[in-house]
Order: sequence, then C-alpha cells, then structure tokens
Amino acid sequence: MRSLLQKLALGTASVALSAGMASAACEPNYEGVKLTYITQTGPYIASAIVTAAESWSAQTCGTVEVVEYPWSELYPKFVTSLTTSAANFDGMAFPPAWAPDFTSFLSEMPAAMRQGPDWEDIHPTYRDRLMVWNGKVLSQTMDGDLHALTYRIDLFEDPKEMADFKAKYGYDLAPPKDWKEYLEIAEFFTRPDDNLWGTAEAYRRGGQQFWFFFSHAASYTNHPDHPGAMFFDPDTMDAQINNPGWVRALEEYVESSKFAPPGSLNFSFGEVNAAVSGGQVAMSIGWGDTGVISADPKQSKIAGNVGSDVLPGSTDIWNATTNEWSNYDEIVRSPFMAFGGWQAAVPEFSSNKEASWHFIQHLTSPAISGKAAVTGGTGVNPYRFSHANNKELWADLFTPREAEEYLAAQVNSLDAKNVALDMRLPAYFSYTEILEIELSKALAGDVSAKEALDTVAAEWNSLTDELGRDSQLAAYRSAMGL
Repeated sequence: MRSLLQKLALGTASVALSAGMASAACEPNYEGVKLTYITQTGPYIASAIVTAAESWSAQTCGTVEVVEYPWSELYPKFVTSLTTSAANFDGMAFPPAWAPDFTSFLSEMPAAMRQGPDWEDIHPTYRDRLMVWNGKVLSQTMDGDLHALTYRIDLFEDPKEMADFKAKYGYDLAPPKDWKEYLEIAEFFTRPDDNLWGTAEAYRRGGQQFWFFFSHAASYTNHPDHPGAMFFDPDTMDAQINNPGWVRALEEYVESSKFAPPGSLNFSFGEVNAAVSGGQVAMSIGWGDTGVISADPKQSKIAGNVGSDVLPGSTDIWNATTNEWSNYDEIVRSPFMAFGGWQAAVPEFSSNKEASWHFIQHLTSPAISGKAAVTGGTGVNPYRFSHANNKELWADLFTPREAEEYLAAQVNSLDAKNVALDMRLPAYFSYTEILEIELSKALAGDVSAKEALDTVAAEWNSLTDELGRDSQLAAYRSAMGL
C-alpha cells in the first residue's frame, strides 16, 4: 500500500510539473481562453486569420475559432450581433466603409499597441485615416487595399505587337496613362479567335462591382482643390454621383466590358483573377491579389510576365463647385483606395478584450502579415513599410522586375498627391445597394449612364434625408478628414 501511495504521489507531482512547464511555455499565458472571430467566407482574409491563429495558439496556449459567413451575409450578421449585444464573438474583420455603423460598439485599441516600431511601420494612410474614428483608434488594418493596374509584359513588349499598335493608334504601346489609352489598348488586344481579350473587371452585382466603377470615377471626380467632394457635396451632403465626371466614368466602365471575356457581366473579383492568371486578358485593374496570384507558377500561366502600374489618370477633372471641367497640362493620377483594406476590431461586449487585441497584434505583426502578403489567396496586400521595403520577402514569388513594379504601384498609389479615399458613412451598405441596381441596368444596356446615375442621385438624397442629413454630413466630413 505504501508503495502504491508513493507511486501515486510521484505521478501527481509529475503531472503538476508538466502543467507548470506548459504554462511557462505560454507567453503571455492565455491557456483556457477561446476567442471567436467572424469574417467572410475564405480563402480571402479568413485563411490569413486561420494561419495566424495557429501560431498565436502555439505561443499563448489560447485558441481561436474562425467563423465564416458569405460576403452578402456578413454585414447583416455584424449589425444584428452588435446592436442586440449578442456577445457571441470576440473579434471581427470588416471593410472600413462599414466602420461608421460599428464604431459605437467597438473597444479602443490599447495604448501599448499605439506606439513603437510596429505602429510606425503602418503606412499613415491606413494608420491615421482608416483606423481612426472621432479621434479614437478602434480597429487595426490587417490588409492594404487599393486598385492598381496589372498587365502582361510579354504582350506589351512584343516587338510585333508594339509595331502594330503604333501603326494603328499613333503612340507607343505601354501601360495606359489615361483611360482613353486604357480602352484603346483593351480594344487592340481583344481577339476572340485567339482566346485573348483586352481587360477584365468586376461587373457583377454583388461581386465588388461598384469599387471598379469608383476607380474609373476617381480620375474625373476627385478634384485636387476640393477634397472630400467626390461622392457628396461636403457642405450640403447632396449626392454628386450624377455630375458629368461620374457620367463619363460610367460610360467608360460600360465600354470596358465590351473588351472583356465572354460572360464578364457575371465577373466578380475572383473571376477577374482567374482570367488574368489564365492568360485570357492583356491587362486588368483590381487589388494587389491579382499580381500575387498571377506571379505564382502554381496558379498562373503568365508567371514571370506580370507587370504593375498605378491606375490611369486624367487631364480633365470635374469641379463640382464651379460646375465645369478643370483642365491640367499633365495627367493627374487619382489612384482609388478601393475598399481600403480589411480591418480587425474587438467588440466592447467581448469578455476577452485583452487576449483578442493581443491576437490582432500578432495577426498584423510585420512577420505574420508579411508572410500573408506574399501568399496568393490570403487577400492580404501590403500596408506596412516593411512589406514594401523588404525585397527578400518577395524574392520567391516575383522576378526582380515584377517585384519592383508591383511594390512601386502599391507605394506610389498610397503616396499620390491626389489619392482618393473610399466612401465611408453610416448605411454604406444601403447606398451601394442602390448604386449596384442601376450599374447593372447600365451594363446591360437598359438605361444610359446619365439615366442610371440620375436615379442613384435621387435615391441617395432620399436615403440621406431618411437617415438624417445633418448626422450623415457630420459622419461624411469626419471620414473624409474634413
């Protein structure tokens, strides 16, 4: 009996020692903590969170469950959960455009996270604009999103293509500097018999359609002398979306669809990436995912020939204050911060706020986010200086030229003097639903660009009045930095 008791005692001591050693290995120790994070159905963004959760769990002994919802269900899910204080998640990933509807329910980022090298490493456009609401940092950028141009180097620099193009259009074939060149290049490369088309954009309702339209419109409506006047009059909150700049943009957006592959009116961004990486198109516009996926030999037929550039611009920009076109001697580039990058935040009702913010810090750290940025399918694009400055990070994915052009397009877009921010205001989801209905009609040829946008403007103004014009104006001015 004594021997048995001794063995039991030794066994108990051994278990206790093992438990102590396990706890010591958890830094910080979140053993027993289970976080629930909600995001869109993967692989985009969700896969980045899942991968970070694995390394965070190994470090802290906590666990993270990632719950995914289809894009169309994500906003309603957040709104219902937040407004009913249904404490069923500890973290959320969402676009900045939805932030005005969420901010009153979010916890503030801990002060310790708002200082130091990792904090300073975030590009100011994301850190000081999109992560802040009413002077408080309520979210953390986990993905840098803007639209840029992707083009095929092998086609654009083929001697015969270059000679034929110049003979037809009278100027050298190169990445388009304005949207007229963009459409002419798209027309030139549209060759159905060769299974080759000029461009690909998202045209499908519910498939990121309106962000592509906004990228066209920024060149004609984001006036350098009147910041914040692109979407609404920043003094009256009257919709600007049917002015001549917007109409011209929609006409060209519709025109671009004629040079896209068959069935392109049903293209979301996923189909755009497939068309580019599959070698079906000569160029496209879209997020940085296109370049990463297209450069990966495992996913792409054009690896090694992926060129990048800032979006085309314009010498003509509509001045909504004087109601006339402003003409510039040189092309003004107005790269559009489409979507603005996914944000991670912690709801105020979470009972695990400290652990949840620590996970976000891990998820967005230079090392973890850098690895995600070079992994096709994560949906994570550069947003830190270290993402762009660390050329070795991209060496296994891009050729030196591809890396140089890709990173230059990202950085030069962010640093452009006339960079255009996406619209952010309460009920963003409702505003864009109204817009998509009319965009789809215009793309189908059922209405003219002017008719479509006149309808949108009228419904936007009615929605603004319904929500409260003064409160919407205040939110819009805050979002636009006014």
